[in-house]
Amino acid sequence: MARILLIEDDESVRTVLYLTLVHVGHDVIEARNGREGLDLFRRSRVDLVITDIVMPEKEGFEVLMKIRKRNPALKIIAISGGGLHNAAHYLHTAKLLGAAKVLAKPFSNEALMAAVNELLELPASNIEHPTPKSSLPKSTASPE
Repeated sequence: MARILLIEDDESVRTVLYLTLVHVGHDVIEARNGREGLDLFRRSRVDLVITDIVMPEKEGFEVLMKIRKRNPALKIIAISGGGLHNAAHYLHTAKLLGAAKVLAKPFSNEALMAAVNELLELPASNIEHPTPKSSLPKSTASPE
């Protein structure tokens, strides 16, 4: 399967995303913020990036721009629960900066896998949920 760089500052959300992606066979590299994510991106070959937008140290917008500059063809999924503005505002901006897909938190495992499978051109998967509920927990980190 694919190698995916997952950049998310909320540990509980990152864990659910990681478990979901690994459960279906993907190799997942995790980063806790944009700075760490860009460092891992520079050192690793990845097939897909999933990045939060509102994060400490480097926000997802900067991550998107730097990845686009270095690898314009790489597929990116931007995720956000909002912040000072609602999630739709951040996700619209992420699309303008080159995100191929956007997901507003909380989203289901099915929505995540549909976006991943489409971008990686994989057949739809019938995921058996590694977590009791099929949607992400509300973010417990500082508001996005």
